[in-house]
Amino acid sequence: MTERVHEDELHAYADGQLDETRRLAVEAWLAANPADAVCVRDWVQQNRILHAAFDPVLNEPLPVALARLAQREPSRTSWRVGLAAAFAIVASGLLGYAAGLRSEGETVPVRFVQDAAIAHAVFSPEIRHPVEVDASQSAHLVGWLSKRLGAPLHAPDFGMLGFELLGGRLLPGETGPVALFMYQDAAQQRVTLYVRRDAPGSRETAFRHIHENGLEVFYWIDQGFGYALSGAVEPARMRALADAAYGQLVRGGAG
Repeated sequence: MTERVHEDELHAYADGQLDETRRLAVEAWLAANPADAVCVRDWVQQNRILHAAFDPVLNEPLPVALARLAQREPSRTSWRVGLAAAFAIVASGLLGYAAGLRSEGETVPVRFVQDAAIAHAVFSPEIRHPVEVDASQSAHLVGWLSKRLGAPLHAPDFGMLGFELLGGRLLPGETGPVALFMYQDAAQQRVTLYVRRDAPGSRETAFRHIHENGLEVFYWIDQGFGYALSGAVEPARMRALADAAYGQLVRGGAG
């Protein structure tokens, strides 16, 4: 009988942190447990996305101003320098990630698409807590998110395309609260729909697509809302999902 492997060790396997003995044990477990194998595959994909975003920045030298500060009063300033440096690295990494995205059409609204892609990369691999409110409480979920965003929302129906609503969560965003709906198919592939309120008078955009390291993002801005559908799913299938979301949401508005 294959020894049971727990979630923390699955994460360690995905991160390449196990020794040879435990790696072989985990691989035996994954061969016998396809659901866990799918989760690990998604974590590995998430790692690729995050490494592509941040590895180049981690190799950059510390900004001159921070380097000079680090040379003065180390006992009093070391933690502040570390915090500032970390913030600079993260901010630069996010901008670099967005700049690396290849787009079709006009200029990408960098922060919006970047936030949607990162939200997908962070939450879609989760096993225990992928959402705050699950689909069994879909009416409550939509009502709660609508109240927080200050307008009626709608979770598109992807059932005909093989994806069912898993649930959703509330996130902070550049322009206020953001709704994140998550969907899953029979193979446990996940896509997320990121919805935010835009400032009054924001310029609407046509339906657009970007892709990077296997992650597809389709996005548009319509009637004061920004939408981004993200997933590491075959491009043709993602396009069908995005077409369905666009058709349902634009035709019916946000609600």
